[in-house]
Amino acid sequence: MLGESHDLFHEFPEYQNRIAELKAADSQFAQLYGEYHAVNDEVERIELQIETPSDFYTETLKKKRLHLKDEIYAILRTKARAEALV
Repeated sequence: MLGESHDLFHEFPEYQNRIAELKAADSQFAQLYGEYHAVNDEVERIELQIETPSDFYTETLKKKRLHLKDEIYAILRTKARAEALV
């Protein structure tokens, strides 16, 4: 939605430190993070009407962004649970 921030630090404020740590230490996480932000940036350009692709393409991008966010959240939760057990 226009005007809403979908930056991961905004989406998951409770995981800000963990996101920063994983970006630096985990190449798989860093790749997902980069892909998420590339897709998110494209969606934002579309919402600001800087780019005007088809509605189908826009919805496909939004679904991809959601899927990536779900993957990232799963990693964050798994790492948090693993640390809680230590």
